[in-house]
Amino acid sequence: METYITITLLTVVTLIFLLKHIKTTSWKKPTGNLSKNAKFILLNNIRFYYNLSSLNKKHFEYKVEEFLLNVNIIGVETIITETDRILIASSAIIPIFAFKNWKYRNLKEVIVYPSNFNMSFKTTGLLRDIKGLVGTGYMEGKMLLSKTALHHGFSNQTDKRNTALHEFIHLIDKADGIVDGIPKLLLEEPNQIPWLEYMYKQIGLIKTKQSDIHEYGATNEMEFFSVASEYFFERPKLLKKKHPKLYNKLKHIFKQDMINHWN
Repeated sequence: METYITITLLTVVTLIFLLKHIKTTSWKKPTGNLSKNAKFILLNNIRFYYNLSSLNKKHFEYKVEEFLLNVNIIGVETIITETDRILIASSAIIPIFAFKNWKYRNLKEVIVYPSNFNMSFKTTGLLRDIKGLVGTGYMEGKMLLSKTALHHGFSNQTDKRNTALHEFIHLIDKADGIVDGIPKLLLEEPNQIPWLEYMYKQIGLIKTKQSDIHEYGATNEMEFFSVASEYFFERPKLLKKKHPKLYNKLKHIFKQDMINHWN
């Protein structure tokens, strides 16, 4: 009974948050005509896009244009190129591609640094180990990214890592108001507790060196969800081979079977 009441209260809180958020936020509509140069960048850099059907390519282009119309991308000590913009937008669209009406209403600005930075947002000095960050508090509605990490995420397709994708997974998780590794807007309520229990077990396996999932995924549930999702989108065949149950759970969450279009 207590568990049922807790889940019900969480659902009510989530609905209130969403209704408030939707009323106060509107997105500009794209024209549906992405530039030829942008399409060229997509074809040459985004494997996910390259393997889509012609019809799905058009939808991906539409979502990329929509994202770029509504989220400001600025550079700190670096110039933002068209490729930077397309890589960032693609990182946003890939995980929510099956959700046709999804909009990142909890994001206003992406701030790009030339390389890794520290907690003081400095790109020089010691402890510059941050590649990406979703802002909170006075930084709410902002995402910070290292340009080096952004490009590495798409140029290296064997390491199961993609920083920008990782941070957008956090935003998807955060869309219900709580960053806890449970994307309540994508995962139906009856499956939320089983997913949480599954994460606990997988984190334990990572900590005891019984899993090839990156050790950062053992930090907590929210990091496990992002790290596992990177694996799902970057190396789906390997994930399905080594972690078939995890693959199927992420397939259910994102409503995408990556194996079908990953050549």
